[in-house]
Amino acid sequence: MANTPQAKKRARQNERRFEVNKARRSRVRTFLRKVEEAIEGGDKQVATEALRAAQPELARGVTKGIFHKNTVARKMSRLSSRVKALG
Repeated sequence: MANTPQAKKRARQNERRFEVNKARRSRVRTFLRKVEEAIEGGDKQVATEALRAAQPELARGVTKGIFHKNTVARKMSRLSSRVKALG
């Protein structure tokens, strides 16, 4: 348990950051799920729109420190190639 005032404040800040980061991570996963569902559906137009909406959210996850930039780059690349492969 935190004893010093500084440690107590850091514990409070960590709890707050955890909640904010959890919400952001959940939001990004929702966008990814929409892209996955559109790909599963086989509709290229819907999948393209979903991917276009997901890309800024993923990039925002990088700037906010939720995801590593290479992880997001890999996810975007793989999703875009799957959308492109749709007939």
